[in-house]
Amino acid sequence: MAPLLETKNLKKYFKTKAGMLHAVDGIDLAINKGETLGVVGESGCGKSTLGRVILHLLESTDGSIFYEGKDVTSVTPKELVKLREHMQIIFQDPFSSLNPRMTVSEILVEPLIISGKFSREEIEKKRKELLDTVGLPKRYANSYPHELDGGRRQRIGIGRALALEPDFIVCDEPVSALDVSIQAQILNLLQDLQEERGLTYMFITHDLSVVKHISHDIMVMYLGQMVEQAPSDELFAHTWHPYTKALLSAIPVPDAHRRMQRILLKGEITSPVNPAPGCRFYSRCPYAKEACRQPQKIEEIAPGHFISCCMAKEINGLG
Repeated sequence: MAPLLETKNLKKYFKTKAGMLHAVDGIDLAINKGETLGVVGESGCGKSTLGRVILHLLESTDGSIFYEGKDVTSVTPKELVKLREHMQIIFQDPFSSLNPRMTVSEILVEPLIISGKFSREEIEKKRKELLDTVGLPKRYANSYPHELDGGRRQRIGIGRALALEPDFIVCDEPVSALDVSIQAQILNLLQDLQEERGLTYMFITHDLSVVKHISHDIMVMYLGQMVEQAPSDELFAHTWHPYTKALLSAIPVPDAHRRMQRILLKGEITSPVNPAPGCRFYSRCPYAKEACRQPQKIEEIAPGHFISCCMAKEINGLG
């Protein structure tokens, strides 16, 4: 199966007074149609920047982006408008991402109006359909965002993303600002929509329990780079990279009689500004050796399971 979305050596650097900040540095990924790629990592690792670069909310520094096999790395404004119909985003903050001066109805139909392809009758019909699709009662149609709770606001954001019937949606931590019970409702809604419409997601989060629940494949990022990627069940069953091991050890266990084996990382975090060419986890890794100071190669150590660590086999008793 050819992937719906693919990136090759994708990079995004920001110029700072101290030098170039490597926010996204050489990311290769592929997402098949109808599937979800979960992207996890600690705050500041470049997850959200990666999603925004793919959608051209930020322009890439280097590398390539392919959508349905077509190179969309550099597109004209006219081509970008067309691309927006196929690629959308659900933002993390369900309040600041909504215009406080617009009603729910106005927010939902704004993409339809901007596209210029729909009549008034079609827009009105679509408005009702979107309210129903995301589970918002019609009585909220003329409400403003500040009058609603976080869960309903995020439903508006989901409805807006669905307005032009896209194929691919970047979900940028869509449940991190919500209560746990509301998180479950939003996750179930996203999964139902994926099943009904064949949607493809990039699901960005720092919550490993959530990403396991919703993802087909998971990519772990650290300071702008991919350190491990595998099918969801495979990653949790056979974890190779020491950083991924530390992340998984932080997941709470709902058992008062089971002792948690936390892996506590020590050492200074490598600066993402003009980083050295070696492994960026070097300064915090308990297994680091001199070889880790050299550029790391991405190796497929099992079908679909990729890792960037020269010490991985030795760490896992295979070296």
